[in-house]
Amino acid sequence: MTQKKAVNKDFSISKKLRAENKSNDYFELMLGNLPLEDIIALKLEIAFRAIGIPLHGVPIWKSVPFITKDALLKFVLSITASKKEAANYLGTSVIILNKNLKKYKTVEYFSTKEKGDGTN
Repeated sequence: MTQKKAVNKDFSISKKLRAENKSNDYFELMLGNLPLEDIIALKLEIAFRAIGIPLHGVPIWKSVPFITKDALLKFVLSITASKKEAANYLGTSVIILNKNLKKYKTVEYFSTKEKGDGTN
């Protein structure tokens, strides 16, 4: 029996961020020591601090499901060998997975093509 090629082998958040000089061993070690809740809270605090003004009425609460699903899709592609396995991991069908991958532009996120180079 022939073994199918793993279609998700090129999806790695760590590799992508390292290639963009946004991550390294030390950063990942520090990040790994924080609970997810602290990472989200810290990221939001840093973002709002950078803006310098309070933004009342920003729909953060409504945005959380979108942000979370986007993160889950990126994660599941990086740890599975196929879309079928990714769908099973999420408890959904491949059809629903594909719809969400398109909606959240997950595959494009991992693309190595530079934006604005005329290839998109």
